[in-house]
Amino acid sequence: MNPTVRIRELQRDKCNFVLRGVNLGFANSFRRTMIADIPTVAIDLVEFETNTTVLPDEFIAHRLGMIPLVSTNCDEAMKYTRECDCSEGCSICMIILTLSVRCDTPGTTMNVTSNHLEVRPQPDMYSSGGEELSKRTEDFGLPVSRSRGFEGHPILITSLRKGQELRVRCYAKKGTAKDHAKWSPCTALGFEYDPYNKLRHTTYWFETDKVAEWPLSANAAEEEPPQEDAPFDFTAEPERFYFNVETDGSLTAKEVILKSLAELRSRVATVVFNIDNPAVTDAMDTSEAPMQPMGQRPNGQERSFGSPAAAGSWSSSPNGANLAQGWNSPNAMAQGGWNV
Repeated sequence: MNPTVRIRELQRDKCNFVLRGVNLGFANSFRRTMIADIPTVAIDLVEFETNTTVLPDEFIAHRLGMIPLVSTNCDEAMKYTRECDCSEGCSICMIILTLSVRCDTPGTTMNVTSNHLEVRPQPDMYSSGGEELSKRTEDFGLPVSRSRGFEGHPILITSLRKGQELRVRCYAKKGTAKDHAKWSPCTALGFEYDPYNKLRHTTYWFETDKVAEWPLSANAAEEEPPQEDAPFDFTAEPERFYFNVETDGSLTAKEVILKSLAELRSRVATVVFNIDNPAVTDAMDTSEAPMQPMGQRPNGQERSFGSPAAAGSWSSSPNGANLAQGWNSPNAMAQGGWNV
């Protein structure tokens, strides 16, 4: 059977679908790729200029890092800092956001939210000449709460009273959730197969009534219930996999699914290419050559490390060092150690 997908619900930040025609290993790899292998943009470094709030710097920095930023087409619109040719960050591998808020109204509490973050143009943004800049959307790097079509409330960072102030400078970078969860585009990802537990992959623990304590999910309506007296099939495999993908808004659910499939296809193609084109070992490369045991010649004869006069031993070093003192170097100490 060829892989098939039936979409049951599709929204901007949510997609519910059924996948068929694949095995459990591929379905689980697909799930893990959506969670941890899709690059996004997130704040990675925060410089504090002024912080007179009740929250410490570390607390606010952590909250800023978890704010989702618009990352549309991030895989092509931005470079990893480790792959960029710059030395201290540029507009191709980094986005600078600033936040400067002060409360001057007495008797009120001012909420500082993600809407107060502003993207600051960098001096080299129009002179770097990278093609990555042309692939960015208008709101690329902005908090999701400020993106077009967003419906909801901004993320609260902290609250200010009269006289309190917060001024920070944030550096957003490209990354994946393998490095930190803040780069994951998914807030939740439901994954289920075999809702009736016909394959017995799950052992139910219950007190009195298994049926009442383990209710069936809505996905059970997609499959036939098992027969009471049906024999157990040891060779059976799951046929349907139920996904419910929810994103944080940095990428749409459709983008997450399509980019995950492209990432899996790229990895499989790399494996196939390496199998069809095995690397040729260089005859002069001795990095993986077996090492000879200490004190033994290649032909199996033993040798000692005594004085130069001993039979079968090494001769003295080319610079005539005393073997009791080790090798004699230009900066050697009296005891034969290194003078650093």
